[in-house]
Amino acid sequence: MGQLKSPVIFGMTARHHLLLLLLASGLLGCGQGTTPPLTDQPLMLPDPIEHLGPVAVREPMVVEHPDGTLFVAGFSQALEESDQAPKLFRSQDGGTTWRPVDVGSPADGALGNSDVDLAVAPNGILYFLTMGFDRLTGEGTHVAVGVSRDVGDSWTWTFLSRDRFDDRPWIEVTPDGRAHVIWNDGDGVRYASSSDTGVTWTEHARVSPQGHSSHFAGGPHGELAVRITPLSASGNRYHEGIDFLAVSTDGGQTWEHRSAPGARQWSADFANPGNVPRWVEPLAWDAAGTLYYLWSEGATLQLGRSRDLGGTWEQWSVVTSELPLYFPFLAASGTGQLAATWFSGTENELQAHVALIDAVGPEPSVRLGPTFLVDSWKTIDGSPVRDTGGEYLPVLFLSDGDLGVVAPIQNTPDGHQGFHWYRITHPPE
Repeated sequence: MGQLKSPVIFGMTARHHLLLLLLASGLLGCGQGTTPPLTDQPLMLPDPIEHLGPVAVREPMVVEHPDGTLFVAGFSQALEESDQAPKLFRSQDGGTTWRPVDVGSPADGALGNSDVDLAVAPNGILYFLTMGFDRLTGEGTHVAVGVSRDVGDSWTWTFLSRDRFDDRPWIEVTPDGRAHVIWNDGDGVRYASSSDTGVTWTEHARVSPQGHSSHFAGGPHGELAVRITPLSASGNRYHEGIDFLAVSTDGGQTWEHRSAPGARQWSADFANPGNVPRWVEPLAWDAAGTLYYLWSEGATLQLGRSRDLGGTWEQWSVVTSELPLYFPFLAASGTGQLAATWFSGTENELQAHVALIDAVGPEPSVRLGPTFLVDSWKTIDGSPVRDTGGEYLPVLFLSDGDLGVVAPIQNTPDGHQGFHWYRITHPPE
């Protein structure tokens, strides 16, 4: 989302840190009054692998190639022209070591200094989606997609749009190999696809004439789901009352609008200190075609589950706290397990969280990991304070069953820039 800043919400003392951990174990019930249990096997969070380099990796994204190669993408907020190229890193040893990937030059179309996404097709074709952002005007400038057919060794680039206010692109590849991209431009959610492995792209009718491309998820049978929210165009546009999902079962030809479960408060002012920060409202499909949605209602983190393409929802409060919980992210495995991340607190008391949720049965069970710190900072009144480094922390299920989490490093005072890679090994229950 370009350079928008996370608002200052509520302070948090050391006592609150302890209370948050205790309250996180006292899960609230769903609408029928049941209580999803906390399992007695918490996640163990290892020391992360630190990758440092000449640039920050803000709001990263991560994917695993079918051959096991890991890719992490992100962006820097620097204004220098030399920093406008998309940032991509590759690991071929499970995340122990990382190397930058040469994705081409701006003359090749490799141009992007803001929001990123990654996707990999079943046949190994890798897609790298990025956007441009003018940090002087606070406006998006373009959306571009790179395609690699040789595990990142070479790239071809295509501009999908070069319009003012282009913002928050996402890419999904469905099992038939078709690539789907959404983004917003202040006048709704746009949609393009490629059926020839990214050689050509066709833009279709808008998913919605209003709203923000908050998140995008692809299902096991080609289903597509888009989370659409009111604040868009890097915070430059607000459409009152826009708060729903759009679902397609015909490859994006038509879209059905579905009500989003739960209740949220929205504001045209992203930085209003009284608001719970909202931007990415994550969706995920499991292998059975069940759709999941994770969102904050302030002091509770809510999980929705729909077995009928978003038509009806079950809902649980999976974590509760005295403090607002915000910027969640969600990933689903093929077996109905979910991985989630989120933040609590702000500035020097900011904490990051990770959890594993078993959502197969009638009610989910939750395994919490310990809180951890993100080495990302901003300056307020001349002093450095902790920052989220973006509007989510990406998490994914790895092919060996472990979880992977990437956290940005933006610590300019200490000369640290890059990212942390966490590989979480969770024993079977």
